[in-house]
Amino acid sequence: MPKNASDKLEARLKAVLDGLAEARWAGENPNAGAVLAAAVELVPFDEHEAFLLSGGIPRGHKTLTSATAKLVKASWMVKGRSGWSITDEGLRALVAFPTVEALSDALVEGTPIPESVAVPTEAPAPKPAKKAAKAPAKGAAAEAPVEVAAAEATAAEPVLAEAVVVDVVQPHAVAIAGDFGTHLGAEADWEPNLDAVQMELDQEAGRWRRTVDLPAGTYTFKIAIDRSWDENYGAFGFAGGANHELNHDGGSVTIEYNHVTKDVVFS
Repeated sequence: MPKNASDKLEARLKAVLDGLAEARWAGENPNAGAVLAAAVELVPFDEHEAFLLSGGIPRGHKTLTSATAKLVKASWMVKGRSGWSITDEGLRALVAFPTVEALSDALVEGTPIPESVAVPTEAPAPKPAKKAAKAPAKGAAAEAPVEVAAAEATAAEPVLAEAVVVDVVQPHAVAIAGDFGTHLGAEADWEPNLDAVQMELDQEAGRWRRTVDLPAGTYTFKIAIDRSWDENYGAFGFAGGANHELNHDGGSVTIEYNHVTKDVVFS
């Protein structure tokens, strides 16, 4: 586990790129919150990084979000309205710079990817499972020492469990309450109780959606539950967190809210 702040940030950036690569092989386009959460799960925040800033976002999340700009600048990933994705160059980078240290050095020094490194055409093959230990010789102890057994359990390949479907109790109403309320026909902005800012639930998908037509500009909003501010979610799905931000080129955009993750995606 990385010890200092710089090492942990570098490890999380590698985890972001690895996660985006896995999503590409799976045909997925994850949102920012899911990508960052996965990286933080692998390299957890310490007490300093977990401190909530005035906007309600952990200090470490803000640092990591800012640092992902390095991956964008290197043309290894792109941030779109519908989510984040890895580029062909990003896939090549993971092949050319397979360790945290190598990837970090390449980012800092602007090291070009060798021309001999081709874009992978398929996901890397999983590592072979550890071979089962031979039965102990006659007269030997039947059980390995606890520390040895624990080490072997850690080294063994994890067993993939079946996907679990989350049966979440949906709210009665979900609103996109923000500074574009009047553009949607509401009497005022930032009023979660008004009909004009309510979303519609797709029962089958378990997602709340609203397609809106907005002029070009930057808009901010939060998700408000049951027409009140008593329960609301901001950036990265944090309760009472910083405002979501929509940088819009103008025209139609669909906002989708997931009550499991408490986060939104744009399409």
